[in-house]
Amino acid sequence: MKRRLEIGRGLMTRPKVLFLDEPTIGLDTQTRRRLWDYIKMVNDSGTTIFLTTHYMDEADQVSNWIDIVDHGKIIASGDPVELKDTLGNDMIYLDTSDNARTEEMLKGMKAVRAVKAAATGLVVTINTDGTHCLPIIMNRLRERGVDIISVNLKKPTLDDVFVHYTGRDLREAGAGKLHRLPAPRGGR
Repeated sequence: MKRRLEIGRGLMTRPKVLFLDEPTIGLDTQTRRRLWDYIKMVNDSGTTIFLTTHYMDEADQVSNWIDIVDHGKIIASGDPVELKDTLGNDMIYLDTSDNARTEEMLKGMKAVRAVKAAATGLVVTINTDGTHCLPIIMNRLRERGVDIISVNLKKPTLDDVFVHYTGRDLREAGAGKLHRLPAPRGGR
């Protein structure tokens, strides 16, 4: 309720510029949706809105320009569609019986833009429609005796863009801080 009141107070005056820092933290789904609808209406009426968020799906839905900041520096900028297009048309998350060999085979394919090792296999960015390319990739791997453990085809998201430019996802970025906390002292 306190968060709702803070946001309501900020929007009552119809400011020319509005800064919102993580405005939807702690809000339920219905309230978040209503808030974004209202913020879009305020933006459409001429208010410029600066938003900081860790919710990339929200940034994708409500923003017409995004800056990705890492270690205090802007490392990528653009509208959401442009940023996602920098990664390729589709992305394939692939885990095989021999990921190193698979990576080498895929790098030689014309439809493949890039292949990166990930924690659970490979991330393959495709220059064409993945629904047509994926069966070809799977057939080539099978012909060369490589077993496919798992595969997932999807369109790039802003989460993928963030990982691409920073080299880590948001959970990994915060996880390092946990290891630096001092150890508890004393007994129970």
